[in-house]
Amino acid sequence: MSYTEVPGARVPIRMWADPAAVEDVAMQQLRNVSTLPWIKGLAVMPDVHFGKGATVGSVIAMQGAVCPAAVGVDIGCGMSAVKTSLTANDLPGDLSRLRSKIEQAIPVGRGMHDAPVDPGRLHGFATAGWDDFWGRFDGVAEAVKFRQERATKQMGTLGSGNHFIEFCLDESGSVWLMLHSGSRNIGKELAEYHIGQAQKLPHNQGLIDRDLAVFVADTPQMAAYRHDLFWAQEYAKHNREIMMGLFQDVVRREFKKAKVTFEPVISCHHNYVAEERYEGMDLLVTRKGAIRAGSGEFGIIPGSMGTGSYIVKGLGNADSFNSASHGAGRRMSRNAAKKRFSTRDLEEQTRGVECRKDSGVVDEIPAAYKPIEQVIDQQRDLVAVVAKLKQVICVKG
Repeated sequence: MSYTEVPGARVPIRMWADPAAVEDVAMQQLRNVSTLPWIKGLAVMPDVHFGKGATVGSVIAMQGAVCPAAVGVDIGCGMSAVKTSLTANDLPGDLSRLRSKIEQAIPVGRGMHDAPVDPGRLHGFATAGWDDFWGRFDGVAEAVKFRQERATKQMGTLGSGNHFIEFCLDESGSVWLMLHSGSRNIGKELAEYHIGQAQKLPHNQGLIDRDLAVFVADTPQMAAYRHDLFWAQEYAKHNREIMMGLFQDVVRREFKKAKVTFEPVISCHHNYVAEERYEGMDLLVTRKGAIRAGSGEFGIIPGSMGTGSYIVKGLGNADSFNSASHGAGRRMSRNAAKKRFSTRDLEEQTRGVECRKDSGVVDEIPAAYKPIEQVIDQQRDLVAVVAKLKQVICVKG
């Protein structure tokens, strides 16, 4: 057993992190989650840290209930990566043009496309089910329906915060494309609407933390949330697919002579809910800053904008509900990072990476994150490393 078991109110808290090294507010959040009447298990990943709603790096398994604030406002946020036929020898000495071309093709920050991207024009994009997906928007919460046009134009866009697009090299010199994003503004607005609805329900009034308000099975509120939750998770998946298609188009154009080919895309959510079965129970498993790591399943665990990232394969450890960490995990808040570090520090820590080095991204400085190698080492019984990547270009919102 490589995890540490900490007592919880209704279930033990299984920790793939040193409990003594976890901040007190995060430990209290975990204890609060363990008091929920519907909880059947709680696993904590090595990138654990305090989060809004619930602890980032936690896997919450409940029966007949789901907590929308634990899922969070970036429903379906996750990663995609693909290995290319390019190698380090194919790259120009100056990568600024390539970065600029990526930023022109994929809107970042609060930006959106002038018109919705036609997925049919993207190489290899499977358009089956596309009309059905948008048809299901008719069933989302009435309060959010007015955002449809914006949602169509934000499909295939990056966002801001810790989202990124990267051009990476593995240890053999092969080029990988990688990106991190979620369900954009539409996911945020759906989440905020349902969190508000859950907090009004009578069965949630006595909870230790109002952020832990849940929807319970066989109620209209649960049915409405499940519809919107699964739709937003699909939106996030399509968002990454379209961005990856746009990214690949840029690479094809910029490296025409090389006739670039791409291996199958690896993709994984790390803020989401899945219906899974453990110990004879049908459970709703919320991974809040965690990826699924079933046996043989590929996953992506990124570091920060100046360190490395890992492609991994799951080992199918049921103790963690077949889960692993979603990244390095923050070791200080955004505000703390802005106060402590300068743009000069950022330049130093991202040397050799073609990326923004201005005050707008100081809160994403590598030193604000835990060492990714340590995080990987703490979960050797959850995943096996397939490849280690180091970015040479990093696009931030």
